[in-house]
Amino acid sequence: MSNPVYLALDVPQLDAAKALVSKVKAHIGGVKLGLEFFCAHGHHGVHEIAHLGLPIFLDLKLHDIPNTVAGAMQAIHVLEPAIITIHASGGRAMLEDAKAAAAEGTKVVAVTMLTSLDERDLERTGISGTPRDHVMRLADLAQDAGLDGIVCSGQEVSGVHKRWKDGFFVVPGLRPGGKPTGDQKRVVTPRQARDDGASVLVIGRPISRADDPVAAARAIEATL
Repeated sequence: MSNPVYLALDVPQLDAAKALVSKVKAHIGGVKLGLEFFCAHGHHGVHEIAHLGLPIFLDLKLHDIPNTVAGAMQAIHVLEPAIITIHASGGRAMLEDAKAAAAEGTKVVAVTMLTSLDERDLERTGISGTPRDHVMRLADLAQDAGLDGIVCSGQEVSGVHKRWKDGFFVVPGLRPGGKPTGDQKRVVTPRQARDDGASVLVIGRPISRADDPVAAARAIEATL
């Protein structure tokens, strides 16, 4: 992948989303469409962004019984996503059925632990151990289930990469040096994540909410 940066395009207005992608497309490698975008614009919105010529990452974080998730995977074949997310905590059967139902050429990656969570949040949900422990357990589960890779923070990607050499690793919650972290708790810079084994770097607000999105995207690209 020549440019691993996927722009997180979680904005409510379709015209504004298309305009932003058109501006920065020379400095990104793909577009990530999450729940806010998909709920607002559905299949039509995905097709509209896909027409701009960049790979689409559908970050839907599917999590349900195996049969329901498999059905959802089949329903999005027509969208031809390059990447789709499901939750690793859905269990092995769900992971296996999701992968089996995915379109050929779509990478299925399992979300391990959201970057907005930390160890205290894990404790409150009854999960013991460190974020790294939790991510590693779920990464092993995803690998055993035959998935392409996982989503994890930049703080865990190095450890996972050492155990899963050919895995595909999506790292969100990235912040260029000095940028506000907002609601993200486990952050690193794009360069650090890439050096530690990230396959895809998901970057949203540092580009989409910058005064000059093109300059922001170009600056991030230059660090890689």
